[in-house]
Amino acid sequence: MKPSIVAGELRTHAPFTAFGTLTGIIIMAAMIQFHVSRDISNALFWFFHPLHVLLSALVTTSMYRIHTDSNIWRTVIVGYVGSVGIATLSDSLMPFVGEWLLDLPNRGLHLGFIEKWWLVNPLAFAGIGLGYLVSHTKIPHAGHVLISTWASIFHITMALGSTIDVVTTILIAVFLFLAVWVPCCTSDIIFPLLWVKKEKAL
Repeated sequence: MKPSIVAGELRTHAPFTAFGTLTGIIIMAAMIQFHVSRDISNALFWFFHPLHVLLSALVTTSMYRIHTDSNIWRTVIVGYVGSVGIATLSDSLMPFVGEWLLDLPNRGLHLGFIEKWWLVNPLAFAGIGLGYLVSHTKIPHAGHVLISTWASIFHITMALGSTIDVVTTILIAVFLFLAVWVPCCTSDIIFPLLWVKKEKAL
């Protein structure tokens, strides 16, 4: 895939990600304002992260299947790595780096495919199966971005204390934007096409 195409995709999807980031910051502010329990953040993370994995697996597998006649095992590998791997990066690893750099008081790393393997992995394979059979990408990318954003922000709100200053809020918004922007475009578009023969991808 040409660098210009990658740059174009990132540029096109930046507005979706910026809007998603805004909704995430509003959610975070409301949770702080109303002293919402960290248990609620925990429950919401474990709802949106597995949902993100499911949608990501469906879209990644569909995109790959549209452009190749590869066998089922290679499709499963691409679908699994492109969904579980990248969703973990977006929802858990990048938010945790932000939590660590900002020294948030309750920071922690939550790896869904290990911590709740019995939930996340079956949903990933379900998404791969749907993507393999249906092979279309009709799920709006904006919806995927919102799901990913909310999973990431609830990972972060689990790490917060009772108060937060303006500078920290701005920095969280930056981390949230980056945690969603690059991984989501990578999962949906760039990663599956990296495995397609050049002439077909073009």
